[in-house]
Amino acid sequence: MENIQHWANEFPSAVTIANMQGVIVYMNEKASATFEKYGGKSLIGKSLYDCHSESSREKLKLLINKQASNTYTIEKNGIKKLIHQSPWYQNGKCAGIVELSIVLPPDMPHFIR
Repeated sequence: MENIQHWANEFPSAVTIANMQGVIVYMNEKASATFEKYGGKSLIGKSLYDCHSESSREKLKLLINKQASNTYTIEKNGIKKLIHQSPWYQNGKCAGIVELSIVLPPDMPHFIR
């Protein structure tokens, strides 16, 4: 099997990873493009908290400290997205938080199974 360590680099949704202190340690190409007007890849090494409102900062700190997940949808400029924030682990220990931002198609089907 080929090396898939960097699968997220070309993943078509934004992937941003921060450590336990809220410092951004990784952004894939989509995240970098999404946040280009805020600095793109230059955000790596910067605080995730500086990019959010006070209420969002508190929510992120709580998620990291409690190792909890948060999922919601947003709409900006007519584009609807699913945001999923979840802890990530390294050697069984919580290492921070990862955020996935997935653009949702306007006519996305919903199934009840």
